[in-house]
Amino acid sequence: MKGKTVQKTEEFSRRNFIKTSTVAGATALLSGSERMFAAGSNKIRVGLIGCGGRGTYDTTNCLSCAENVELVAMGDIVADRLGRSRSQLTEKLPDKVKVTDDTCFVGWDAHKKVLACDIDLVILTEPPHFRPGHLRAAVEAGKHVFMEKPAAVDPVGVRSVIESAEIADQKDLTIVAGTQSRRVAHLVEGMKRIHNGDIGQIVGGQCLRIGGGMLNWSEATRQRQPEWSDMEWQLRRWLFLTWLSGDFIVEMHVHNIDRMNWALNAHPVQCIALGGRQVRTGPEYGNIYDHISVEYEYPGGVRVSYMGSQIDGLSYRQDARVIGTKGRAYTHEGDFIIDGEKPFKYDGPSPSPTLKQHADQIAAIRSGQHLNEGKRIAESTLTCIMGRMSAYTGRALKFDWALKASKLDLSPPQYEFGDLPMRPVAVPGKTPLV
Repeated sequence: MKGKTVQKTEEFSRRNFIKTSTVAGATALLSGSERMFAAGSNKIRVGLIGCGGRGTYDTTNCLSCAENVELVAMGDIVADRLGRSRSQLTEKLPDKVKVTDDTCFVGWDAHKKVLACDIDLVILTEPPHFRPGHLRAAVEAGKHVFMEKPAAVDPVGVRSVIESAEIADQKDLTIVAGTQSRRVAHLVEGMKRIHNGDIGQIVGGQCLRIGGGMLNWSEATRQRQPEWSDMEWQLRRWLFLTWLSGDFIVEMHVHNIDRMNWALNAHPVQCIALGGRQVRTGPEYGNIYDHISVEYEYPGGVRVSYMGSQIDGLSYRQDARVIGTKGRAYTHEGDFIIDGEKPFKYDGPSPSPTLKQHADQIAAIRSGQHLNEGKRIAESTLTCIMGRMSAYTGRALKFDWALKASKLDLSPPQYEFGDLPMRPVAVPGKTPLV
C-alpha cells in the first residue's frame, strides 16, 4: 500500500507493540489458557518460507513487534535469495535471528524442511502460486501462519485455501493475511461508520489504482543469465507471469478491491471486464496485462467499478468512493472523509499497519484468541481472479461459478528447473473461459 500512512513506522512505537504483546501473554498465563512455546517458555519461534524482499520485510516486522520472538529457520527455492535475506536480517536484528546453516534450506522441498523444524509460526512469502500448497502443508503440520496476499492465482488454489482455513479452525491455529489495509487506522474508523449506516444504504462505489508500472523492478531488470533455465528465469521474474503472480490485479490491487468487499461486507455476485497490454512488450515482461477495468455487481444490484493499470508516466491515482443514500465516503492515502447527514474526517494517529498485523497475531497466539483471516483473503483473492478471468476471455462470469465450477489451474507440468515455455498473452474473445 503506497502512502504516508504505511510509511509512518517510526510513529508507531515498537515499545507499544512489545507492551501490548507482553500484556496479552501475561493475561493468558493468569487464565491458564495460553499455549506454551519452545519447551515451556513463552518464546515464539518463527520460520520463513520465501526469502525475497517481501519475506525479509515481513520477518523484520514480525521479529520487531514483540518480545521473545525469534527466527530459527529459513527456506527458498533458490539459494542466493536465502543468503541475501539471512544477511540482511542478521544485520538488522542480530539478537533475534537464531538461524544456523542446518536450518537453512534450498530447493523445491525447502518449505517441508522448514515446517519440520521446531517452529510455532511460519511466514509464507514465496510467489502467490505456491501459497495454497504451502498453507496446506503448514496447517497440517500444526503451525500458525502469516501469509502474504494474494492467497492464490486461480480458482483451484482459492478452494484449497478455504479448505485449509477450515482445518486451521479445527486445530485452533491462527492465519493472518498481508492485507494491511484492514489495520490502517483511518480505514478502520471510516469503515465502522459505513457499517453503522452513516451513509445510509450503499448504492454504488468506485476504486482506482492507476500508474506505477514497475518496469524497473530491481530483480526483473536483470539480464537472463546463461545458466538459468526457463523455470528459474520465470521464478526470478514472477511478477510478470500469470501462473506465478495472478497478474497485477490479483498480486497488487487485491488491497484496493479487498477494501470494497470490506465496505460492503460481501463479495461480488458477478463481473464483466476489459483489459489489455500496450506497454509491456516483449518476453521480458512475461504474459500479464498492464491495464484492466472491471464492473463488479454486489448483492442487491450494487455496482462497483474498478480501474487499474501498471503503466509508467500516467497521472497517478489511488482512491476509493462508496456512495450511499445518506452520504458519500471517500478515501485517499491517509484520508477518510464522509460527506452527508453525518460528516466525518479522520484526524487521529496513523500507526503502522504492517507492524500491527504481526503484533495482533503474536498476541492472539499467546492468548489463545481465535484469529483466522483465511476465508476472507480467499474471497478477496477470487474477486480479483474473476476480474482477470473476465478481462482475459472477454466473458462475464459469476462468483459462485468461479468458486465452485471453474477448473482453471495454472500449475506448470512439473516443478523442476528445466524447459518451461511461456504461456501466450491472453486474447479476449479467443482465450477460453475454463
